[in-house]
Formats: sequence, structure tokens, C-alpha cells
Amino acid sequence: MTSVVQRLRLDPPGLRGAPAAFLREHADRLTRVTPWRVGREVLAVLVVLLLDVFPGWLGGNPDLPPWVLLALGAGYAALYLTRLMFPALALLAGTWSVFSTQHGGVALVVMLSYAAGYRIIPWQRALLTAVLALALHMLAWDVSTPGLSGLFGSWVMLTVYGMVVALPFLVGRYVAQRNALVAALQEREERVVRERRMVSRQVRLRERNRIAQDMHDSLGHRLSLISVHAGALSLDGGLGEHQREAVQVLRSAALTAMEELRGVIGVLRRDEEHEEDPVRRTVDAIDELVDGTRRAGVRVSLVRGGQPVALPAKVSHAAYRIAQEGLTNASKHAPGASVQVTVKYEPDALVVEVRNNAPRVKPPRGAGFGLVGLGERVRLAGGMLHVGEPPTGGFRIAAVLPYEDTAAPGDEPADEEPAAAAKPSGIRKWAGVGSIVLAGAVVVVVVGGYTWLGIQPATKVVDQRLYESIEVGQDEAEVVARLPGGAEPPVGDVKSHALPEPPGAECVYRVADEQTYSSRATKVVRFCFADGKLIEKKTHLQGM
Repeated sequence: MTSVVQRLRLDPPGLRGAPAAFLREHADRLTRVTPWRVGREVLAVLVVLLLDVFPGWLGGNPDLPPWVLLALGAGYAALYLTRLMFPALALLAGTWSVFSTQHGGVALVVMLSYAAGYRIIPWQRALLTAVLALALHMLAWDVSTPGLSGLFGSWVMLTVYGMVVALPFLVGRYVAQRNALVAALQEREERVVRERRMVSRQVRLRERNRIAQDMHDSLGHRLSLISVHAGALSLDGGLGEHQREAVQVLRSAALTAMEELRGVIGVLRRDEEHEEDPVRRTVDAIDELVDGTRRAGVRVSLVRGGQPVALPAKVSHAAYRIAQEGLTNASKHAPGASVQVTVKYEPDALVVEVRNNAPRVKPPRGAGFGLVGLGERVRLAGGMLHVGEPPTGGFRIAAVLPYEDTAAPGDEPADEEPAAAAKPSGIRKWAGVGSIVLAGAVVVVVVGGYTWLGIQPATKVVDQRLYESIEVGQDEAEVVARLPGGAEPPVGDVKSHALPEPPGAECVYRVADEQTYSSRATKVVRFCFADGKLIEKKTHLQGM
């Protein structure tokens, strides 16, 4: 019992902090207001005024004075906007103000009910609000419609509450719960995608480290042996000048390969994508690359053009690799052919081209893995690569590289499977079902009730011919005998809005069989008797 009391006891510090938190929350919401939201609210206010105030298509009273219409419209607009901060209070105030008077307001109550169901999150508060709205509706109904009493009047009252208050309230609550479910599933799916990317990245890093280790243990060792043996061979005094130069070129190539291998291993072992490649492998180092190739006996020329531009490290290194791959391919697949390397700074891009003439003897074509890797490097630099045989013969490798560092599309691994849609839990799977089931029950009860009332036989109905045939002054027994008996139509209190009965008379009321539904009232006939004679017969509209 003590724990229950402590939970029910008010917390003064929490209550003192609640207003400040409330104001901060709504101030933050005001900062996120968009023109679309403002326009939507203005349009909704105009719809409410047109339907409920003037011309009042849903039950308004355009016969009211203009100043009353203005006051009514201002009050309705204020109530509609109040729902943004106090949805429960707006619904209760709207229910009382609309149903306790004779003017229209159904559209306003429907919108306030929907907003209350959508915005009130705890189900306890939502249930309390719905119960209080029902109580206010019952009190207002007794004030505004005293003529509808009895079973039929109670049924009409509950019907109005169910269709105007309860049904929009439940629909709004259902929409809010479904939106919350969708947002939770989207957040969960995004989290799963992030986790999958992290796992995939870890797998890639482990594989890159393994490749780097294999390259270091195998290729590194063999290149070191080549460099050592070439250095020892260059010290042999029996070599001629030409052979000594060739050995020196071989040793230099082995040392360069070792440096590049170390750079590749360093890139593979990094946790993050590399932003800068080795400083020596830039577009400016193409001159050194061409000189080394020329010393190896290849006829190669270098052509530069345009005004040099500062390039990102990724672009500059890609240009170097293009020239390197082109020279390597020319040496391997077109021995003895002349090669031309072109580096040209165009106004909007860097163009690197390696072109060689056709060889005297066409060697067998290689696997082409170097060109595949070169294409990937150019793509990552944001450029375009063209490889092929020009019309004049030979072979050509050309690339267009941007001057700015451009992120290449699709850097994520292509083989990564999309994250599977998260399956909702049992509670989330049924979110909102209770609200929509209750809304359906309201509709079924209302329709079923009116269907039952509609099929009930009503015999206490006076047609026009009978009414005209009865004359004032006839005997009471004769008139009563001619009046039909049986079940009464479900129209409520037939005496409402009738003129006062004659003093000392006893009156009998019947519903007329001819009704004008456009008048929104029921035509009732009355026969009053005194001293055994019919002294008065009149008609009136019940419910006006």
C-alpha cells in the first residue's frame, strides 16, 4: 500500500519543472514551422468557418447577426488552433460550446476529436478525455435538445457522440499509433543497415590486412633478393658499360617496386580510406618515370601542355599511375614501338594520354588485370578512362581527371546485401488495431441501431385525409375511435415546441404521415378535448 501511495503522490519538483519543459518543447516546435504547415492550418480554419459558421453547410445559422457570426468564427478558430498545445482541453471546450447551443459546429468537433486522439499519447489520458467529453455531451444535450427524451432521445445522443466525437477520436489514435510504428521500424532498419555496414567494413579490413601480410612476406622478400643480386652483379668487373647500365636499371626498378609495395601495403592496412598517396607518385614525377623508361631502351617522348593546376593527391596519383601503366603495357606488349606520353591541363580537367605505335611482332594479349585496376583508380578519383586501339593503329590509354576532389558514386561494396526488414514485435504488430476495432464497433452499433429502429412498425400515424375529416365539436369518443393506435414512431417528445394546451383540456398527440425533412423537424398533430367534445385541432413542428 505504501508503494502505491508513493506512486500516486504528486512530485512538487517534477510539477515545477513541467511548465518549463512544456514551453521549451512547444517553442522548439515553433522553430520548425514551415510555410506548408501554416498554409494547411489556414485552409483548415477556412473549412471549419464555411461548414459551421457561414454559410454553415453542416448546420450553421446564417440568420444570426453579423457580429455574432464574427464572434462565433473567432471562437471556433481559437478553439481549432488551441488543439496544437492543449488537445484535450480544446476537445472538451468544443464539445460543450457546440452541443449546448443551437448553432452549428459538427466539423469543428470532428477535427478537435481527431486531433485529440492523434496527439494524446498515454492511453489513460485518452480514455479520461473521452469519458469527460461524453459527460459534457450528455449535459449539453439535455440543455439544447429537451424534446428528444426517452429511449429514442438517448439513442440519438449516443449516436451523435459516437459518430462526431468517438469515431474521429479513435481514427486519430489509430493513425498516431501506426505512424509511431512506421517510425520505429524505419529507425530499426536504419540501425540494422549501419550495423551491417560496420560488420562488412570489419570483414574488408581483415581481408586487406591478410593480403598486405601475404604481399609483404612473398613479394617483398623476392624483390629484396632481386635488388641484392642486381647490386652484387653491378660490381662484377667483367661487365661492359652497356651491361652495367642495364643491371643498374634492373636494380633501380627493383628498389622502386619495393617502395611502391610498401606504399600499397600501408594503404591496405589503414583503417580509413587513404586521402594522400606517396608524395613521389604524383603528376610531377611522370618526368622521372619517362626518363627511367627511356634508360631501359624504350623510345618514349613526353609532351606537356597548358597551365599547371594544383591537384588533389588522389587525382595527381591517378595521373601518375595512368602514365606508369601505359608505359608498362607498351614495354610488354609493343616492344620496339615508339611511345608518346601527353599531360595536358585543359580549362576544366586534366588529360593524361599514353599512345604507342603498332609493334613489329604482335605479342599474345595479356589478362588485362592492370587496366581493370587502373579503371577503378580513375573512377575513385572522379574521372573517366578510355582504353582501345585508335584508327591509326597501336594502342591508347587516355583519362580525363577533374581538378577537384570528387567522391566517386557507389563507394560502398556492391556485394553487400540490403538489410532485411526488421520483423515487428507482438506489441508493435498489433499497434493501432484496438483503436480501429473500436471505431468499427461504433459504426456497427450505430448502423445496427438505426436499422432496428427503421424496421419497427409505427401505427400511431395520422394521414392528411383523416386529419381534415375530423371536425371541431365532434364527440371525443368518436374522434378517439377513429385515431390509430399501436406503436409510436421514434421521434422523441412530440409535445416539444407545441403551443400551450387550452385550460382544462386533455390533448392527444399523433405524428403526421406527411413530413418535410428539409425542415429538420417532425410534423405533429394535436387534438384537445373538453367536456366530451373536440375543442381544438392543431399542427406543430417538433424539434424546431
